[in-house]
Amino acid sequence: MTELKAREINGFFPKDEYEKLIDTLLVYEWGQKLLMAKMQIIFDSQKHFQNHNPVEHVKARVKSPESIAGKLRQLNMDITVDNARQALKDLAGIRIICSYAKDIYYLAEILESIPGTEVLEKKDYVSHPKKSGYRSYHLTLNVSVFHSGITETIPIEIQLRTAAMDFWATLEHKVRYKYKDHIPKHLSDELSICAEKTAELDNRMFLIHDIISLINQ
Repeated sequence: MTELKAREINGFFPKDEYEKLIDTLLVYEWGQKLLMAKMQIIFDSQKHFQNHNPVEHVKARVKSPESIAGKLRQLNMDITVDNARQALKDLAGIRIICSYAKDIYYLAEILESIPGTEVLEKKDYVSHPKKSGYRSYHLTLNVSVFHSGITETIPIEIQLRTAAMDFWATLEHKVRYKYKDHIPKHLSDELSICAEKTAELDNRMFLIHDIISLINQ
């Protein structure tokens, strides 16, 4: 395969770097699977022993070569695997959709104490939303992956959000992609209003849940 052809199919990674990237992403996927297995035990134990199920569903993804190359270009960095590992801590990610906003902090505290992991970074966009209105809790954990006789430390980003937050983020992403990050002011204003309404809805939904719990007691 020619260098030009390799660049065409993998988002402008040179051929040797592309082959190295595929091997690297496989290790990230293993780290993701290890963390998912540990998380599943936690979620199952919550349901079995505490009769508490704060998780609606879980999604997992590993960034594509095209997406990684695009991010590096935005950062004005050479498109190499070493730069990707250094600059991007979300090559592998897990998204947890919680029932209520208050469950986010409850789960984050549990996840931070998973044995065999280390907290690398925390970003609370729930209490402190981005200017755009984006809300989510980002937790990056280092996971040790043993393979081929060596141990690698892999960062895995976990995003915790409610279904309402996730719906808003998906819509905002589509708008941002459509306008190449140059969103017209009237649309960004409308998204901000929707974000506030979404947060209000989350709070009111939890209030109803709290009332029902008190009645049941």
